[in-house]
Amino acid sequence: MHATVEPRAASDREMDEDSGEKLRALSILSEVTANLVDEDDLEELLGRFLGTMVRLAHAKAGAVRMLTSDGRYLRLVGSRGLPADLVERERLVPADCGQCGSAVRDNHSRYEIDLHPCALRTGHAYFDKECQAMVVVPLQHDGKLLGTYNLFLPERFELPEEVALLFRSIAEHLGMALDNARLKRENLRITLMGERQMMAAEIHDSLAQTLAYMKMRMELLQDALRDSDGQRAGKYAGDVGQALDDAYLRLRELLTQFRSTMDPLGLLHSLDNVAADFMERTGITLQYRNRITDLRLTVDQEAQVFYIIQEALANVARHSGATQASLTLEGSGDHYVATVEDNGKGGQGFFAIANRTGGFEEHPGLRDHFGVTIMRERAQKIGGQVAISNLPAGGVRVRLTFPVLAGKVR
Repeated sequence: MHATVEPRAASDREMDEDSGEKLRALSILSEVTANLVDEDDLEELLGRFLGTMVRLAHAKAGAVRMLTSDGRYLRLVGSRGLPADLVERERLVPADCGQCGSAVRDNHSRYEIDLHPCALRTGHAYFDKECQAMVVVPLQHDGKLLGTYNLFLPERFELPEEVALLFRSIAEHLGMALDNARLKRENLRITLMGERQMMAAEIHDSLAQTLAYMKMRMELLQDALRDSDGQRAGKYAGDVGQALDDAYLRLRELLTQFRSTMDPLGLLHSLDNVAADFMERTGITLQYRNRITDLRLTVDQEAQVFYIIQEALANVARHSGATQASLTLEGSGDHYVATVEDNGKGGQGFFAIANRTGGFEEHPGLRDHFGVTIMRERAQKIGGQVAISNLPAGGVRVRLTFPVLAGKVR
C-alpha cells in the first residue's frame, strides 16, 4: 500500500511544480504585457523568459535568437545549459535553417525528434547524444519574424497542449515587445537625423555663409595689398573683422540654442522656462502671456514652434537694443498665433525701413537674414507663416501663425 502512495505523492509534487511554473510564466507574461512599450533591454527580457520556458518544457537547455537587420540570420542573444564550445558555433545561424526555418515559415511552434542535421551542421555530438528532441518557438508580429526560442529536450516526449498554448501566447507577446522596440529605435533615428539636419541647416545658413563672405573679402584684401591701395585694404580688413565678430557671436548663439532643448513636458513648459530666465540672460524684461487653455499639437509641431520663438527672442536680444519685450500665445479660430514684440529701434533697425509714405516696410535684405530664413522654413513645415513688422511707437513685431493640428512635419 505504501508503494502505491509514493508514486502518487511524487506525481502530486510534479503537478505542484508544473502549476508553480505555469503560474510563474503567467505572472511574467502579465508583467511583460503591462510594460511592452516601456521595455528597452529586449535581450534581457528574452533571456529572462528563456529560463522559464526551459523549465516549463522540462528541457535540458535552451537558446533564444533575434533576427539580424538584413533578415538572413538568427543571432544568439542568450543560452542556458549548452556546452560552451557549441554556443560559439551557434552564434549565427541561417534564418531558414532546418526545423527552425520550417517553424518560421509556418509561424507555428515545431517539435522535432531527429536532430542529426543539427549535429552535421555544427559538427558537435551534443545533438546526437545529450539532446533527443527540440522545440522551436518562433517570435513573430504582424507576419514578421523577429526571433526564436530553441528548447533542447533530454528525452523524446510530446509537450502538453496547455504548455504549447502558453508558449504561443508568450511568443506573441514577446514578438509585440520586439516590434515595439524596433519602432522606438526607428523613431529615435528619425528624431536624431532631424536634429542633425536642423543643426547642419543652421550652421550652413549662418557660419558657412559668413565664412564664405570672409574668404571673398580676404581675396580682395590681398589684391588691395598687392596694389598698395591702403584705403581699399583698410575697408576689406574692416569687413573681415566685422564678419569674424559676427561669426563668433552667431556661434555662441548656436551653441546656446542647441543646448536649450525642449522640456519633455512640452511646449508650454518650455516657454515658461525660456521666459523665466530671459531677463537674466539678456538684461531685457520679458512679459509672457499664455492665453491658450488646450494646446493641440503634435510633438514635431511643438518643436518647430519652440525653435521659431527661440530665434525670434534671440533676434530681440541681438538686434533690437530693447529694454522690454513680450511673448504672447493665443488662439484665433482654427489657428494659433505666437507674437514676439520689443520696444527697440524699430524702423531704424535691420528688420524694416521707412518708405515714401512715412510708414515702414520689410528691409530688402531681410529675405537673406539667416535667422529669419530659418524661422520661415520652420513655419512652412507646420503649414504656418512668419510676418515681421514695425510697431507705431517703435520696436518690432514677429508674428507666427499656424493651424491647429496641422499635418505631420515632413
